[in-house]
Amino acid sequence: HLHFALGKAFEDSYDDSGAFDHYCAANRLRREDLLYDANELTVRVARIHSTLTRQVFETRRGAGFASAEPIFIVGVPRSGSTLVEQILASHRLVEGTAELPDLLAIADELAGRNPGGPSTGEHSTSTYIDRLLTLSSEELARLGRSYLDRTRAQRRTERPFFIDKMPNNFVHVGLIHMILPHAKIIDARRHPMATGFSCFKQHFASGQEFTYDLEDLGRYWRDYEALMDHYDAVLPGRVHRVLHEQLVESPEREVRALLHYCGLEFEAACLEFHRTERAIRTASSEQVRQPLTRASLGQWRRFEPKLETLQRALGDSVSRYEASLSSAAAW
Repeated sequence: HLHFALGKAFEDSYDDSGAFDHYCAANRLRREDLLYDANELTVRVARIHSTLTRQVFETRRGAGFASAEPIFIVGVPRSGSTLVEQILASHRLVEGTAELPDLLAIADELAGRNPGGPSTGEHSTSTYIDRLLTLSSEELARLGRSYLDRTRAQRRTERPFFIDKMPNNFVHVGLIHMILPHAKIIDARRHPMATGFSCFKQHFASGQEFTYDLEDLGRYWRDYEALMDHYDAVLPGRVHRVLHEQLVESPEREVRALLHYCGLEFEAACLEFHRTERAIRTASSEQVRQPLTRASLGQWRRFEPKLETLQRALGDSVSRYEASLSSAAAW
């Protein structure tokens, strides 16, 4: 805790070398207590690639529970997901809740695991998918209904739509589609170097065990990117992507596109999201109470010479992301 705090203090004082030394010390101590294995997610993503094909989804078309209430926001932590949540929660028809554990609990149960403890989305790959593929249309519908019943306790209003902002649910896009085919899924994405360094500076309350090592962070992003590419291919148009930098540069255009995807009419309050009063229980709680600013977009570049391990682990993900930004800007 002290090293994370000193890292922030040194960074605010523009002592970048001292800041990075403390962040490294903090993460090294935290990583020593963890048993995280980056290979597990890589294997799981490969399993999903080979198993959850377009044909699998087509044969289950019409299955699941026909509710459009949930709006899932997925991605890597520190990628702007709380901002997207706050924008949507500023709409009169949408309730912001929290990072709900309910979908992860259902996935645990499918994998035959005890759902009682904390979960970050890592499950037995073969067991989870094999079980999912055996479910009938009625069983898939019951799981969708069960998810809505479980989340009811988190609802505080009568608004017809609600947000589940658990970022790790990107692993479960296939499950979401099968049990809740009308739910919206939003992929909140930010420059991988900015995301990785922001995670590295953050001491999470629980879970997110991949964030305490720069190589683990890079590998996690690449697996996430590969999995979302897969879902783009087998479920075209199912996931709406919000690029954080584009949202900052062209807020009205991006907010209108986001609301259109969700089937919601444009409301000016969504552009004044920082005025919306609601409880926010994430590391970005104070940032989303301020208007959009470009100031933080390139903060990581101050530390770029020290982030070679992260950049190497990311491979071509950086150039791919920057190319997507250029394409989005041209559009």
